[in-house]
Amino acid sequence: MSTKINLLPWRETHRVETNNKFYVTTAMCVGLAALIGFGGFKFAEDKVNFQDKRNARLNTEIAQLQEELEEIRELEQTKDNLLARMEIIQQLQGQRPQIVHTFHEVASRIPDGVYLTSLKQVGQKQLEVAGRAESNARVSALMRRMDRSDFFKSPRLEVIQADKADGISTFKLSVIQHTPKQEGEAEDGPY
Repeated sequence: MSTKINLLPWRETHRVETNNKFYVTTAMCVGLAALIGFGGFKFAEDKVNFQDKRNARLNTEIAQLQEELEEIRELEQTKDNLLARMEIIQQLQGQRPQIVHTFHEVASRIPDGVYLTSLKQVGQKQLEVAGRAESNARVSALMRRMDRSDFFKSPRLEVIQADKADGISTFKLSVIQHTPKQEGEAEDGPY
């Protein structure tokens, strides 16, 4: 007796079960891949958001530093202006005795018969003197006296006009102001 077993339905069921397992496994792999992809996307998105926050913070810090740099530039400009003013004040303080010496020297060097009508400083070192004299010889004596002074040098006569009716000469001359060095003072200054 031989039994005949029909294996066809079993093979068909086994094939269906294998296909179902394949589809389930494929679906699980696709789901797992989607989950990994979604996780990777979220990880990258978090990294980008974190970097954006860092960039925004850096931009605000840079803006604050730019404002501080602008304030520093303004303070430096103010400092430079104040230093320039202080230098001018120091120059004026240094020249203050020079004015006294200049007037004293002019007053002590004027000979009799010479009258000054104008005394004007031109630039830093030049002094223009205008006046009237009883004769040209008195103007010449004034120039010699100014040349011998420690505070004036290089007197130069610019104009002299004699009025024949009055006998009085009108003159204009210029001298270079000079500050004599004090004992123990160097060429460039006291320091």
